[in-house]
Amino acid sequence: MRILIVNGPNLNLLGKREPEIYGSVSFEIYLTQLKERFVGHELDYYQSNHEGCLIDKLQDADGNYDGVVMNPGGYAHTSIALADCIRAIGVPVVEVHISDITKREPYRRHSYTAEACKKWIYGMGLEGYAKAIEWLTK
Repeated sequence: MRILIVNGPNLNLLGKREPEIYGSVSFEIYLTQLKERFVGHELDYYQSNHEGCLIDKLQDADGNYDGVVMNPGGYAHTSIALADCIRAIGVPVVEVHISDITKREPYRRHSYTAEACKKWIYGMGLEGYAKAIEWLTK
C-alpha cells in the first residue's frame, strides 16, 4: 500500500517542542522506524505549517495513495476548509494526535477534521501513527 503521512503546523518541531507532551524524538527519526516496521508498504511524508499547502497535498493524494495518516495539529480545532477537503477526496484519512486532545485545554477538545476522517487516534504518542497505518493496511 501507498500511505501518505501528513503533519500540520509546528510538528516540524517534534523532539524540541514541549517534550513533556510530545516526547523527545523528532518525526524524521520516528519515520525511519516506521519505514523499518512497515516494510512492504510505501510511506511518504509531508509537513507544512500552511493550511492551503496541506489542502493541496490532500487533494493530490486522491488517486495517488491508498490512505492518509494526518496530524493536522492546531488546524484540527479551527479548519473547516481541511475538513471539507477530507470529505471531498476519495482516499481514507485517519487523524492522529500525539496527546489526548480530549483531556487538554477546552479549545483543543473538538476536532472539525476528525469528524471528516474514517478513524481517529489520540493520546498514544508517536505510536498513534503506527496504529493508524495498521488500521489502513488491514
